[in-house]
Amino acid sequence: MNTQFPWQNLIAQPSLSFRQAAMDHQAQLTKPAGSLGQLEQLAITLAALQQTATPAADRISIAVFAADHGVCEEGVSLFPQAVTGQMIANFVTGGAAISVMARELNAGLEVINLGTATPPPLAEGVIDAQVGAGTANLARQAAMSESQLQLALQAGDDAARRAADQHSQLFIAGEMGIGNTTSASALACALLGAAPDELAGPGTGLDNQGVQHKMHVIAQALSRHGDNPEPLACLASLGGFEIAAIAGAFIGCAVRGIPVLVDGFIVSVAALAAVRLRPELADWLLFAHRSQEPGHRRVLAALDAQPLLDLGMRLGEGSGAAVAVPLIRSACALHNQMATFADAGVSNADR
Repeated sequence: MNTQFPWQNLIAQPSLSFRQAAMDHQAQLTKPAGSLGQLEQLAITLAALQQTATPAADRISIAVFAADHGVCEEGVSLFPQAVTGQMIANFVTGGAAISVMARELNAGLEVINLGTATPPPLAEGVIDAQVGAGTANLARQAAMSESQLQLALQAGDDAARRAADQHSQLFIAGEMGIGNTTSASALACALLGAAPDELAGPGTGLDNQGVQHKMHVIAQALSRHGDNPEPLACLASLGGFEIAAIAGAFIGCAVRGIPVLVDGFIVSVAALAAVRLRPELADWLLFAHRSQEPGHRRVLAALDAQPLLDLGMRLGEGSGAAVAVPLIRSACALHNQMATFADAGVSNADR
């Protein structure tokens, strides 16, 4: 499948010189080597990506992508599709979890409507990037056309461009869409060659019978799709508008030199599709948390990811990534502000 989205734009490799300088700096800080664990590696990774001796995560862009899913016709969610539009309104009026966290972090928050079955109660403050009134029913036909996929990918790249215009140091994508765990699970199955029972979970709270039905619907979709693992074909056949947009945003961020903090299951599936398209993107992805959604472990393993947190979260919206930001800021502060052995007049046992 071909699109006009600029997939071949250069994604830079992390700077080896800044990585080495950060490693050397960590070795001189007043602590035993490795004693800060993942916090040390976070600072080193950000220094290499941001090409700076003083990595930072002060300027953060959060983009929540929302869309509806035609597969809801199959009864795969406890909630009606009207909730997607209602939650869009909740995001922009400040009542959602990610809205609270954006204020706490002093982060920019934008809400992007890719297309809902029911119009949101308000439009003010929402970026209108509608591709359609939700996807088609992926259990019975392709979720979207090639032209719709192109529009969704472009909407994601547009969000990355806006983040670059704001000189963002870190990008977080969130998602909202009733039925989107079904889409994400089907997409992950196609990309990984996995069975539905390996990846499908309760989503918004299905019981065991509901999960079994969800697996049956995903199996039906995979049978229709066939065994084509090509990422763009999988996105068009099984994805959601918001999932495709997140994949486009991640590639767009990496092209523009913005590190990405990946949220939970659905966003990780979008990341998996994007990495399958552009393997060099993997260097630009940090992983915030391990979701309670059972398929997330399999997706994280495929991405060779080591998430920072495991709090039993499964809300989405980018909330898990937002909660991890203070850890990243702590890693940067420790790297930038701790005294060296020489500065503090402390003997270094490694000398």
